Amino acid sequence: MYTSFFDVFSIGIGPSSSHTMGPMRAAARFVEELRKSGRLEKVASVKVFLYGSLALTGEGHGTPSAVVYGLLGEDAETIDLGRNFIRELQVSNCLLLGGIHPIDFNMARDISLEKEMTLPQHANGMRFLALDAQGDILADEVFFSIGGGAVRRADEIDEMPEEPQPVPYSFRTCAELVDICRRERMTIAAVVRVNEGTLRPVPVVNSRVRLVWQTMQQAVDRGIATTGILPGGLKLSRRAPQIYRRLEEKFHNNDVDALTIIDWINLWAFAVAEENAAGGRVVTAPTMGSAGVIPAVMRYYDRFGCKESPYSRETGASVFLLTASAICSLYRANASISGAEVGCQGEVGVACSMAAAGLAAAMGGTIEQIENAAEIAMEHNLGLTCDPVCGLVQVPCIERNAIGAVKAVNAARLALRGDGSHYVSLDSVIATMDETGRALAAGYRETALAGLAKNALTC
Repeated sequence: MYTSFFDVFSIGIGPSSSHTMGPMRAAARFVEELRKSGRLEKVASVKVFLYGSLALTGEGHGTPSAVVYGLLGEDAETIDLGRNFIRELQVSNCLLLGGIHPIDFNMARDISLEKEMTLPQHANGMRFLALDAQGDILADEVFFSIGGGAVRRADEIDEMPEEPQPVPYSFRTCAELVDICRRERMTIAAVVRVNEGTLRPVPVVNSRVRLVWQTMQQAVDRGIATTGILPGGLKLSRRAPQIYRRLEEKFHNNDVDALTIIDWINLWAFAVAEENAAGGRVVTAPTMGSAGVIPAVMRYYDRFGCKESPYSRETGASVFLLTASAICSLYRANASISGAEVGCQGEVGVACSMAAAGLAAAMGGTIEQIENAAEIAMEHNLGLTCDPVCGLVQVPCIERNAIGAVKAVNAARLALRGDGSHYVSLDSVIATMDETGRALAAGYRETALAGLAKNALTC
């Protein structure tokens, strides 16, 4: 099934697409359904229950705050990051449901972290109750945050989602995508562009691609410029500004070695990952936890790679993102991009695969080389666990973004130095990734109960 570019790359706030954006969207959808049914004005109180991974790592991921934003009717892409909504609520204990209807609301009392219970349908479950003044239930809904900020209601979780409308080139597997490209003599980016042009006006598509690219690069620049301590119990200092100063000093002193490019890639990935950890505005790529990989590789292309590319900088960036979107569609159709379902291989691993394919495409690679790049990148992320220390998207997540970005560049370069032939198909790697992820013990899937979260230090 084809996943739209608009669903792959969402603009929102960190630190987690599954634990921040997803719950925010679920809460907003719950309130919108109340409004549409005429029940909003009857609501006297709302109770929220978070289950599984949302409960176990929710506080470190900002889930309770995200729920409040959604209940207020705020949108992840446009929310005013300069306004302290939580402080206002703590002072007044009054929440404007949907931005218009006041109710009494206390986060400690009305948002419950059910750490001992995981709903069977998905690790990221949440329940919303709306009650009237007499305590009678007006609405009772369960939602699941399935990865990348996407949300499904309980009655939708087992349904095969339908495409919003038919697209000319629908594909579920990489083999089908390659067949389309060969038959139609089109690049992967061209296939995605035609599909998106069917779903929306072409100028809207082009504008969105440009906005995603710009938002990613703005996050790089903000991350490089912003100093301070990241929120949370680790008291982790931002490293990107310091790395940047040292690189600038090396450049001015002509102290540049053969591996300095890797230092720059690390810097750009750190910058975005730290912005995400601080709750800044970033792009799901495919998730918030892996948001630093693709922007870092795109900055590498812009700074170093495009000199050997057949495309201009802007065209190459477009080809990069459209190709990466197609690769993500394959993972969403046949596996998962949720760390709570398949570990970090579904986040940084998929981001690495997307970035490698995107870079290979932007460098003028063949369809076979692009598949090879994506396959190499994921093959060497298989089994990657999601074990955030203290439940924060910081250790090992920030460094993991940098390692993933460097690995993506290397995977693309390996593929481009070959003729595109390879023994392992991308489809087989995706199937292996899905099997491996679901075989991981629950503690290694975004619960902060095992791995580094257990052995590195205590919070």
